[in-house]
Amino acid sequence: MKNILQQKLAYLFPTALLQELSEVGKLAHYTKNDIIMDVNQELHSVPLVISGSVKVLREDINGNELLLYFLEEGDTCAMSLTCCLKHSKSKIRAIADIDSEILFIPAEKMNEWFETEPSWRNFILESYQIRFNEMLETIDTLAFLKMDERLHKYIIDKIKVQGHTLLHITHQEIAEDLNTSRVVVSRLLKQLENQNLIKLFRNKIEVLKF
Repeated sequence: MKNILQQKLAYLFPTALLQELSEVGKLAHYTKNDIIMDVNQELHSVPLVISGSVKVLREDINGNELLLYFLEEGDTCAMSLTCCLKHSKSKIRAIADIDSEILFIPAEKMNEWFETEPSWRNFILESYQIRFNEMLETIDTLAFLKMDERLHKYIIDKIKVQGHTLLHITHQEIAEDLNTSRVVVSRLLKQLENQNLIKLFRNKIEVLKF
C-alpha cells in the first residue's frame, strides 16, 4: 500500500508520514453507489480519498437528499473530521460516485498528527476551509440559482471531479442529487441538448461545451 500512497499523495505529505499512513490506515474499495458513510453512523476513522470520486449528501426528516459537495483524489470530509473529534454520529451520507478507493485513518492518529506533523495540520485546516467554501457555494446555489442553472453547474462540477466529459449517470440520479423530480431534470437536459451543450444517451451524458 505504501507504493500506492507514494504515487497518489506524495504532493501532500512527506515520506515518513506516508509510511505511517500505510501502517495504520485501512484501504477499502467501493463500487459506484456504494454507501461509504451513513447518517447516524458512529465514526472512529477519517476517510481520505485515494482514487475515484465521492458525493456527500444531507438528508432531511422526510428522507430527501441534497448534494452538498464532491470529494476527489486527495480530499477528506470535514464533517467526518468534526464527528471524530467530538465522538458524535455522522450527519451526512457519503456515496461512491464512481469506483473509488478510500483510506480510513484512526481518529486518534488524526489528533496526534495534528500536533506533531505540520503537513497533516495544514492539510486538515485547508480541508476545513475548502469544504466550508463549498458549503457556502451550495447555499448560494440553492438561494440564487434557478433549476436550469443548478443543473448546468452540477454537470460542470461532475466533469471536473471525474476528469472526463462522458458521465455515466441516470436522470433519476441527477434528480435525487438536486432534490427535484426526474421529469424536470429530463426536460432541462433536453434543453441543454437542443443548445448543443450536451448529447444524451441511455444512462449517459456527453458534455460538448462547458
